[in-house]
Amino acid sequence: MPELPEVETISRALAKGLVGLHIVKTEVFSPRLRTPIEPLKSAPLCNKKIVAVDRRGRYSLVRFSDGSVLLMHYGMTGVVRIEEPSERRKHEHIFFHLSNGMIMKFECPRRFSQVEYFANDDIPVLKKLGIEPLSDEFDGRFLYAAAQKKKTPAKLFITDNAVVTGVGNIYAAEVLFAAGVHPEQPANELTLKQCNLLVEHIKRILNFAIECGGSTISDFRHVDGSQGAFARELKIYGRDGEKCLVCGSVIERIVQGGRSSFYCPKCQKSRKK
Repeated sequence: MPELPEVETISRALAKGLVGLHIVKTEVFSPRLRTPIEPLKSAPLCNKKIVAVDRRGRYSLVRFSDGSVLLMHYGMTGVVRIEEPSERRKHEHIFFHLSNGMIMKFECPRRFSQVEYFANDDIPVLKKLGIEPLSDEFDGRFLYAAAQKKKTPAKLFITDNAVVTGVGNIYAAEVLFAAGVHPEQPANELTLKQCNLLVEHIKRILNFAIECGGSTISDFRHVDGSQGAFARELKIYGRDGEKCLVCGSVIERIVQGGRSSFYCPKCQKSRKK
C-alpha cells in the first residue's frame, strides 16, 4: 500500500499535470472499487478549473475552483496516470478526459482503491485522521502526551492513523530502528527522550523518502510509471535473517496487527521509564 511519501510524490506529480486544466468528460467502466464509483458519472466534475492537488494522510485531493474535491486513495494496487489517449488497460476503471487532450486514468487490479467526489472539503474520512507527521505541530511533546494512555506496542502506536497519519509499515520499521525503540515496547512506557527521537526520525526518513520518490514494494508506480528509489535505502525492513548494518546481530521478524515487524535485538532493546 502506498504510504505517505508515495502519496506525496503522486500528489505533487498530479499537481504539475492537472492544475489550470478542466475535466471535460468522465468515463466509468466498473460499478465500484472499495466504494461505488458509478456516482462519478453524474458528479458535476466537468468544466471547473483544477486549482490545486494536495495530500492528507494517504489521500490525494484534487481541488476545483468551486471548492469541490475529488478524493483518491490508492489502496494496495491503485495507480493513476496522465497520458495521451490510448487503448484501455484491463484494470483501468475510470478515465478523466482533460482539457489539454490528455487523460487521467485510474487503475486498480485488486479494487481496494477509493475515488469519490465531494461538493466541499467537509469529508468525513479525513476528520478521523490524526496529526500530519511533517507539520510543525508534530513534536516530541505531542507524541509523548498521546502515548500516556496507550498500552499498544510502539510499532502499532506510530502507525495509528488516528494519532499520526501516514506512517505505514515500511517507514515505521525504519523509524523504530533509527530511534533504537523495540517495536513491542508499550507506548505508555516511551520516555520523552524516545518520543523526541521518534519524531526526529519520522520527519527525517519521510522527507528523505519523498526526495527518493518513495519505495517501490510490490505494485507501487508513479504517475509516469516510474518506481520509487527509497527501497534501496532500507536498513531493517524486509531484512530478517540478515546481519544488522550497525552491530552485526541477526535481524528478527515478528507479526504485529497482521503485519511484519523487523528489528535488531541488540540495537532495539525495550526500555522502561
